[in-house]
Amino acid sequence: MTDPTSTGRRSARDTFDTFDTFDTLIQPDPATPDAPDSAARAIKHPWLLPAATVLLAALGAGALVAAALNPTGASAGAEPSNSPAPTSTPLAPTPQPVPPTTTLATGAADTNTSTAVSELADRAWVARTAKSANIPERALTAYAGAAIMTARTNPSCGLGWNTLAAIGLVESGNGTMHNARIGDNGVASPTIIGVPLNGGGLAKVPDTDQGRLDGDTTWDRAVGPMQFLPATWTRYAQDGNGDGTADINQIDDAALTAAAYLCTAGGDLTQPANWIIAISAYNPSIEYNNRVAEAASHYANIR
Repeated sequence: MTDPTSTGRRSARDTFDTFDTFDTLIQPDPATPDAPDSAARAIKHPWLLPAATVLLAALGAGALVAAALNPTGASAGAEPSNSPAPTSTPLAPTPQPVPPTTTLATGAADTNTSTAVSELADRAWVARTAKSANIPERALTAYAGAAIMTARTNPSCGLGWNTLAAIGLVESGNGTMHNARIGDNGVASPTIIGVPLNGGGLAKVPDTDQGRLDGDTTWDRAVGPMQFLPATWTRYAQDGNGDGTADINQIDDAALTAAAYLCTAGGDLTQPANWIIAISAYNPSIEYNNRVAEAASHYANIR
């Protein structure tokens, strides 16, 4: 994830039919002042806009995205992708309505953020959709809950659960990368950590957290199920489970943080161009954009 004003790149490969192949590289770059940082790839990259404008003019609402995983999991703050443009550029998918809520009344007036996002989505909807979409229930609970919470606290964003799920898929196989599993407490174990961003075919991002989050005191690495770089996480971290702390490895916290980052980067995500900007902020790679758009569209058609 990268900062809205930072750059990012990643390449990834997966099979959307089975959602079981994940092999991606991440390239975060230093975030610029006064804009979201990157921790698993997240938000705006002004340098990318001129190129994006040309691409969108030629192909329509094309998808330029940003957020994939390294073979060991890395994702935030990347550089522009050097990959050739794909033969086709998918349109940004329509954000999907959030599922029915259970514990809180819906409506923009409700801004209660003390309730854990895992308590917000209708459990029957989660069970049914998780099975149809092949998404772990605990991960889908977080994505749906984060979308519901965002609809209450930032109704103008228009973020769909399918966008969060698509990013989670491309970033970490929805928390299953490297045989990890999201437990009932929402924590991904073993910890999902990306490769060192040391410039070896990747962006060069010197350590920013003294190894506190990624265990590397020399270079930064993307961390957690939503693959945030330490700097981005430090700036945008959210407490999604209401325990008073923000844990980069906890899916509720990570999903709500990704939601905040995307909304900051793109604004009204129901607008295709804004959606593209937001995903590009997470990782400005055309290939990444296509993969996220494809997954988000797939999830949008789940019934």
